[in-house]
Amino acid sequence: MGAPGVKAVFFDLDNTLVDTAAAGRRAIEEVVPLRVMSALQSKHHYGEEEARVICDKVQAKLLKECHDPAKMCITDLRISHWEEAIQETIGGEANRNLAAECYFLWKTTRLQHLTLAEDTRGMLTELRKGVRLLLLTNGDKQTQREKIEACACQPYFDAIVVGGEQKEEKPAPSIFHYCCDLLGVQPAECVMVGDSLDTDIQGGLNAGLKATVWLNKAMTTPVDTSPVPHYIISSVLDLPAVLQKMEHKVNAQLGTDHMAGNNE
Repeated sequence: MGAPGVKAVFFDLDNTLVDTAAAGRRAIEEVVPLRVMSALQSKHHYGEEEARVICDKVQAKLLKECHDPAKMCITDLRISHWEEAIQETIGGEANRNLAAECYFLWKTTRLQHLTLAEDTRGMLTELRKGVRLLLLTNGDKQTQREKIEACACQPYFDAIVVGGEQKEEKPAPSIFHYCCDLLGVQPAECVMVGDSLDTDIQGGLNAGLKATVWLNKAMTTPVDTSPVPHYIISSVLDLPAVLQKMEHKVNAQLGTDHMAGNNE
Protein backbone atom coordinates (compact mmCIF):
# COMPACT_ATOMS: atom_id res chain seq x y z
CA MET A 1 0.00 0.00 0.00
CA GLY A 2 1.44 3.33 -1.01
CA ALA A 3 0.80 6.34 -3.19
CA PRO A 4 2.78 6.83 -6.41
CA GLY A 5 5.93 8.73 -5.60
CA VAL A 6 5.71 7.87 -1.90
CA LYS A 7 8.52 5.55 -0.93
CA ALA A 8 8.69 6.17 2.81
CA VAL A 9 6.55 7.28 5.74
CA PHE A 10 8.07 8.82 8.86
CA PHE A 11 6.12 8.42 12.10
CA ASP A 12 6.40 10.40 15.31
CA LEU A 13 6.24 8.25 18.47
CA ASP A 14 4.78 10.11 21.45
CA ASN A 15 1.02 10.73 21.23
CA THR A 16 1.08 9.59 17.61
CA LEU A 17 1.81 5.86 17.64
CA VAL A 18 1.62 5.46 21.42
CA ASP A 19 -0.43 7.49 23.87
CA THR A 20 2.39 8.71 26.08
CA ALA A 21 0.26 11.39 27.73
CA ALA A 22 -2.37 8.85 28.81
CA ALA A 23 0.29 6.47 30.13
CA GLY A 24 1.81 9.28 32.17
CA ARG A 25 -1.59 10.28 33.56
CA ARG A 26 -2.44 6.70 34.47
CA ALA A 27 0.87 6.36 36.28
CA ILE A 28 0.40 9.53 38.25
CA GLU A 29 -3.33 9.17 38.94
CA GLU A 30 -3.88 5.47 39.53
CA VAL A 31 -0.70 3.92 40.80
CA VAL A 32 1.85 6.43 42.01
CA PRO A 33 -0.33 8.26 44.59
CA LEU A 34 -0.86 5.01 46.50
CA ARG A 35 2.85 4.25 46.51
CA VAL A 36 3.78 7.84 47.35
CA MET A 37 1.18 7.88 50.13
CA SER A 38 2.60 4.65 51.50
CA ALA A 39 6.11 6.10 51.50
CA LEU A 40 4.94 9.34 53.07
CA GLN A 41 2.96 7.54 55.75
CA SER A 42 5.58 4.96 56.65
CA LYS A 43 8.61 7.20 56.47
CA HIS A 44 7.31 10.70 57.00
CA HIS A 45 3.87 10.35 58.60
CA TYR A 46 1.94 12.22 55.92
CA GLY A 47 -1.33 11.10 54.37
CA GLU A 48 -3.40 10.69 51.25
CA GLU A 49 -4.23 14.35 50.74
CA GLU A 50 -0.57 15.38 50.75
CA ALA A 51 0.27 12.59 48.30
CA ARG A 52 -2.47 13.72 45.92
CA VAL A 53 -1.33 17.34 46.08
CA ILE A 54 2.27 16.30 45.36
CA CYS A 55 1.18 14.27 42.34
CA ASP A 56 -0.95 17.14 41.02
CA LYS A 57 2.00 19.50 41.33
CA VAL A 58 4.29 17.09 39.49
CA GLN A 59 1.74 16.67 36.69
CA ALA A 60 1.62 20.46 36.30
CA LYS A 61 5.42 20.64 36.19
CA LEU A 62 5.60 17.90 33.54
CA LEU A 63 3.12 19.77 31.35
CA LYS A 64 5.25 22.93 31.52
CA GLU A 65 8.56 21.09 31.28
CA CYS A 66 11.30 22.57 29.12
CA HIS A 67 14.34 20.32 28.90
CA ASP A 68 17.78 21.42 27.76
CA PRO A 69 20.00 18.31 27.64
CA ALA A 70 23.10 20.51 27.56
CA LYS A 71 22.27 21.80 31.05
CA MET A 72 20.70 18.83 32.83
CA CYS A 73 19.87 15.20 32.13
CA ILE A 74 16.19 14.32 32.00
CA THR A 75 16.43 12.09 35.08
CA ASP A 76 17.82 14.89 37.25
CA LEU A 77 15.22 17.31 35.93
CA ARG A 78 12.31 15.02 36.72
CA ILE A 79 13.62 14.08 40.15
CA SER A 80 13.75 17.83 40.75
CA HIS A 81 10.04 18.07 39.81
CA TRP A 82 9.23 15.61 42.58
CA GLU A 83 11.65 17.21 45.02
CA GLU A 84 10.09 20.64 44.50
CA ALA A 85 6.54 19.30 44.68
CA ILE A 86 7.24 17.48 47.96
CA GLN A 87 8.89 20.53 49.50
CA GLU A 88 6.12 22.86 48.30
CA THR A 89 3.51 20.56 49.85
CA ILE A 90 4.96 19.43 53.15
CA GLY A 91 7.72 22.00 53.70
CA GLY A 92 10.94 21.30 55.48
CA GLU A 93 14.22 20.43 53.85
CA ALA A 94 14.42 19.05 50.33
CA ASN A 95 14.25 15.25 50.27
CA ARG A 96 16.15 14.07 47.21
CA ASN A 97 15.94 10.39 48.13
CA LEU A 98 12.15 10.39 48.41
CA ALA A 99 11.91 12.45 45.23
CA ALA A 100 14.06 9.92 43.36
CA GLU A 101 11.96 7.03 44.69
CA CYS A 102 8.76 8.72 43.50
CA TYR A 103 10.23 9.53 40.09
CA PHE A 104 11.35 5.98 39.39
CA LEU A 105 7.96 4.64 40.51
CA TRP A 106 6.28 7.00 38.03
CA LYS A 107 8.71 6.19 35.24
CA THR A 108 8.40 2.42 35.67
CA THR A 109 4.61 2.57 35.82
CA ARG A 110 4.38 4.79 32.74
CA LEU A 111 6.55 2.42 30.72
CA GLN A 112 4.28 -0.48 31.71
CA HIS A 113 1.32 1.39 30.24
CA LEU A 114 3.03 2.29 26.95
CA THR A 115 1.66 -0.05 24.32
CA LEU A 116 1.49 -0.15 20.56
CA ALA A 117 -2.15 -1.05 19.93
CA GLU A 118 -2.93 -4.18 17.95
CA ASP A 119 -4.77 -2.27 15.20
CA THR A 120 -1.80 0.08 14.89
CA ARG A 121 0.53 -2.90 14.57
CA GLY A 122 -1.68 -4.28 11.82
CA MET A 123 -1.69 -0.99 9.95
CA LEU A 124 2.10 -0.69 10.11
CA THR A 125 2.50 -4.27 8.89
CA GLU A 126 0.26 -3.58 5.88
CA LEU A 127 1.88 -0.23 5.07
CA ARG A 128 5.33 -1.75 5.14
CA LYS A 129 4.38 -4.05 2.27
CA GLY A 130 4.34 -1.00 -0.02
CA VAL A 131 6.56 1.65 1.56
CA ARG A 132 9.49 1.90 3.94
CA LEU A 133 8.71 3.00 7.48
CA LEU A 134 10.85 5.06 9.82
CA LEU A 135 10.26 6.11 13.42
CA LEU A 136 11.43 9.67 14.09
CA THR A 137 11.14 10.89 17.67
CA ASN A 138 12.52 13.89 19.52
CA GLY A 139 13.74 13.64 23.09
CA ASP A 140 16.40 12.39 25.45
CA LYS A 141 18.06 9.32 23.96
CA GLN A 142 17.77 7.10 27.05
CA THR A 143 14.15 8.06 27.72
CA GLN A 144 13.07 7.52 24.12
CA ARG A 145 14.95 4.24 23.73
CA GLU A 146 13.25 2.97 26.89
CA LYS A 147 9.85 3.89 25.46
CA ILE A 148 10.65 2.21 22.15
CA GLU A 149 11.68 -0.96 23.94
CA ALA A 150 8.65 -0.83 26.24
CA CYS A 151 6.13 -0.67 23.39
CA ALA A 152 8.13 -3.18 21.29
CA CYS A 153 7.74 -1.24 18.05
CA GLN A 154 11.19 -1.99 16.57
CA PRO A 155 10.05 -4.85 14.30
CA TYR A 156 7.64 -2.59 12.42
CA PHE A 157 10.25 -0.12 11.17
CA ASP A 158 13.12 -0.13 8.72
CA ALA A 159 14.94 2.45 10.82
CA ILE A 160 14.53 4.34 14.10
CA VAL A 161 15.97 7.82 14.68
CA VAL A 162 16.03 9.52 18.09
CA GLY A 163 16.53 13.28 18.08
CA GLY A 164 18.62 13.21 21.24
CA GLU A 165 21.22 11.13 19.39
CA GLN A 166 21.52 13.61 16.53
CA LYS A 167 23.04 17.09 16.21
CA GLU A 168 19.61 18.60 15.66
CA GLU A 169 16.05 17.51 16.38
CA LYS A 170 12.75 18.13 14.60
CA PRO A 171 11.90 20.62 13.09
CA ALA A 172 15.46 21.05 11.74
CA PRO A 173 15.69 19.88 8.10
CA SER A 174 18.97 18.08 8.82
CA ILE A 175 17.38 15.26 10.84
CA PHE A 176 14.77 14.65 8.13
CA HIS A 177 17.46 14.56 5.46
CA TYR A 178 19.44 12.14 7.63
CA CYS A 179 16.36 9.90 7.72
CA CYS A 180 16.06 10.07 3.94
CA ASP A 181 19.70 9.08 3.56
CA LEU A 182 19.18 6.13 5.92
CA LEU A 183 16.39 4.79 3.71
CA GLY A 184 17.95 5.81 0.39
CA VAL A 185 15.03 8.03 -0.60
CA GLN A 186 14.49 11.68 -1.53
CA PRO A 187 12.53 14.15 0.64
CA ALA A 188 9.93 14.49 -2.13
CA GLU A 189 9.24 10.76 -1.77
CA CYS A 190 8.46 10.91 1.96
CA VAL A 191 5.46 11.62 4.18
CA MET A 192 5.68 12.79 7.81
CA VAL A 193 2.98 11.83 10.31
CA GLY A 194 2.80 13.41 13.75
CA ASP A 195 0.77 15.23 16.38
CA SER A 196 2.94 18.35 16.70
CA LEU A 197 2.52 21.28 14.34
CA ASP A 198 5.73 22.84 15.63
CA THR A 199 8.03 19.85 15.21
CA ASP A 200 6.44 17.21 12.96
CA ILE A 201 4.57 19.37 10.47
CA GLN A 202 6.91 22.36 10.43
CA GLY A 203 9.85 19.99 10.19
CA GLY A 204 8.37 18.10 7.27
CA LEU A 205 7.69 21.37 5.47
CA ASN A 206 11.18 22.67 6.25
CA ALA A 207 12.72 19.52 4.81
CA GLY A 208 10.64 19.61 1.61
CA LEU A 209 8.81 16.33 2.16
CA LYS A 210 6.10 15.27 -0.27
CA ALA A 211 3.36 15.62 2.36
CA THR A 212 2.76 16.23 6.05
CA VAL A 213 -0.08 14.56 7.97
CA TRP A 214 -1.16 16.14 11.24
CA LEU A 215 -2.73 13.86 13.83
CA ASN A 216 -5.30 16.08 15.56
CA LYS A 217 -7.26 13.74 17.84
CA ALA A 218 -9.56 16.52 19.04
CA MET A 219 -10.27 17.64 15.44
CA THR A 220 -10.78 21.16 16.76
CA THR A 221 -8.65 23.06 14.31
CA PRO A 222 -7.78 26.67 15.13
CA VAL A 223 -8.82 29.21 12.52
CA ASP A 224 -5.23 30.28 11.98
CA THR A 225 -3.51 26.89 12.04
CA SER A 226 0.17 27.44 11.42
CA PRO A 227 2.03 25.77 9.91
CA VAL A 228 -0.56 24.33 7.53
CA PRO A 229 -0.37 20.52 7.11
CA HIS A 230 -1.24 18.89 3.81
CA TYR A 231 -3.67 16.52 5.54
CA ILE A 232 -5.38 16.26 8.94
CA ILE A 233 -6.50 12.99 10.55
CA SER A 234 -8.16 12.22 13.89
CA SER A 235 -6.60 8.75 14.23
CA VAL A 236 -3.32 7.33 13.00
CA LEU A 237 -5.42 4.50 11.56
CA ASP A 238 -6.77 6.99 9.01
CA LEU A 239 -3.36 7.23 7.33
CA PRO A 240 -3.95 4.49 4.71
CA ALA A 241 -6.99 6.44 3.46
CA VAL A 242 -4.82 9.54 3.12
CA LEU A 243 -2.26 7.63 1.07
CA GLN A 244 -5.06 6.34 -1.14
CA LYS A 245 -6.31 9.90 -1.58
CA MET A 246 -2.82 10.95 -2.63
CA GLU A 247 -2.74 8.07 -5.10
CA HIS A 248 -6.08 9.13 -6.64
CA LYS A 249 -4.83 12.70 -7.00
CA VAL A 250 -1.68 11.58 -8.78
CA ASN A 251 -3.62 9.23 -11.07
CA ALA A 252 -6.13 11.98 -11.89
CA GLN A 253 -3.29 14.36 -12.69
CA LEU A 254 -1.60 11.75 -14.87
CA GLY A 255 -4.87 11.25 -16.72
CA THR A 256 -5.26 14.99 -17.29
CA ASP A 257 -1.69 15.27 -18.54
CA HIS A 258 -2.23 12.32 -20.87
CA MET A 259 -5.36 13.88 -22.36
CA ALA A 260 -3.61 17.22 -22.77
CA GLY A 261 -0.77 15.47 -24.56
CA ASN A 262 -3.17 13.73 -26.95
CA ASN A 263 -4.92 17.03 -27.72
CA GLU A 264 -1.64 18.59 -28.63
